[in-house]
Amino acid sequence: MHQPLVAISTDVRQFENYTWHAAPQQYLEAAITGAGVFPVLVPSFGDRLDFDELLSSVDGVMVTGSKSNVHPSLYGGDASEANGPYDPARDATTLPLIRKAVERGVPLLAICRGIQEMNVALGGTLATEIQERDGSLDHRAPASDNQDERFGIRQKVTIAPGSCLAGVFGAGDILVNSVHRQAVDRLGPNLQIEAVATDGTVEAVSVKDARAFAVGVQWHPEYWVKSDGNSARIFRAFGDAVRLHAAARSGARAAAE
Repeated sequence: MHQPLVAISTDVRQFENYTWHAAPQQYLEAAITGAGVFPVLVPSFGDRLDFDELLSSVDGVMVTGSKSNVHPSLYGGDASEANGPYDPARDATTLPLIRKAVERGVPLLAICRGIQEMNVALGGTLATEIQERDGSLDHRAPASDNQDERFGIRQKVTIAPGSCLAGVFGAGDILVNSVHRQAVDRLGPNLQIEAVATDGTVEAVSVKDARAFAVGVQWHPEYWVKSDGNSARIFRAFGDAVRLHAAARSGARAAAE
C-alpha cells in the first residue's frame, strides 16, 4: 500500500514581509515517524477550499497545536489582548475541516489548540486562563529557554475506562506533557471525555459513535514521539486508523472497477 496522505493544519504567520502558512516541524516528524503517514500541509484559506475534495484525496486529518487561540466570538466569548494572539484564517479552515472529517469518517487527531478547535467546531466552549480558577493546577509550561524542560512529561492524567484511549494506553493514570492556558469548558454534545487531569481539567476527548478514530488531546505527544512510549502509542493508533481508512477506500475503488 502507498504511504497514506494526512492533511495537516497550518498557522498564518507574517515573516520578512511575506505571509506564511506553516506548521511546526515536530508535528510533521511525528506524522512521518510515529504514524507512518505522508503529511500534506493545508493552507488556511477557509471557504475558498473545497474540503470535500480534500477529504476525498487524503486518509486522515491532524490538527496541530499553536501559540494562537481560537477566536472567542466562535463560542460566545469575548476577545481580549490578554487572551490572544488569534488566527482567524486558521479558525475558518480548521473548524469546517474538523466537522467534515467527522461527518465523512476520516480519522482525526487533534492536538492542544486542535482539541480546542475540535470542541468549538462540534458545539462546545472554552475556558480561558484556567490557571486562575480556584483549585486549578497551573498547566502552563515552566519559564525556561530549554524546550525539553518546557515540554517535560510531568502531569498525571486519568484515562477513562472503556474509552477509545483506554484501548491505546489501558485505563488508569499516565504521565503527559500538558502545556496550556485554555481548556474545554462546555463539552460539545457529540463528544465524550477520554481523560482528565487531577484537577478535573479535560485533557482528551473523542467523538461519540465515531465512524473512525476521532480523538483530541490537550497534551503534546508529538514532542517525545521518538522516546516516550505513550507519545508513540497515540501516533501509532492514529496511523493504524489512517491505513485502515486507506485500505477501505482502495477496496471500494477496486470493487467499483
